[in-house]
Amino acid sequence: MTPPGSDLGRGDHLALIGGRGCGKTSTAACLAAAHPALRLQDLDALALEAGGVSSVAQIVNQGGWRAWRDLEHGVLERVLQEPPGALVDCGGGIVVDLDAEEREVLSERKVALLRSRCRVVYLRCGAELLWSRIAGDPGRPALSADESFQALMARREPWYREAAHRVIEADALSPEELARQIGEWFLGERDASLPED
Repeated sequence: MTPPGSDLGRGDHLALIGGRGCGKTSTAACLAAAHPALRLQDLDALALEAGGVSSVAQIVNQGGWRAWRDLEHGVLERVLQEPPGALVDCGGGIVVDLDAEEREVLSERKVALLRSRCRVVYLRCGAELLWSRIAGDPGRPALSADESFQALMARREPWYREAAHRVIEADALSPEELARQIGEWFLGERDASLPED
């Protein structure tokens, strides 16, 4: 895996990652509105379109989470082959694949794609805040039958950090403020050596 920061500035695209409810979609919409040159790509929506279904739950019910992760990988590959300037709103599990026992593991294939072709921002929020935002949402199928959301987020935390070029503590920031910070970072001096958070 590439050491964090070593390829900063090489990515042609911008990707937002983080747990369910961290504000990726709202922040991406604000970024796209403020910077029309960025082409917003909602990875979940594109994967649903590719799968010919209207909800993640349909794919998960038919083929399990593995089917969704494979579909997600294929769509990510396609999006990142486009000309520079995609703004990729990634699903919460973009850093995840499944092992032979159906347990979540770091997705080396997706993280490698993200880090080599994007500048990746992790919108980090506390697990309790995320849970308060998404609990009871029928559009979000359960990630596990026997693990809490908080336990899943704790396991994924180092994977998000491994994928990211920049981490933003997003708990108290509005989508507009997040978009401003990210826009300045990504669209500033593209060839400058930018500090990591």
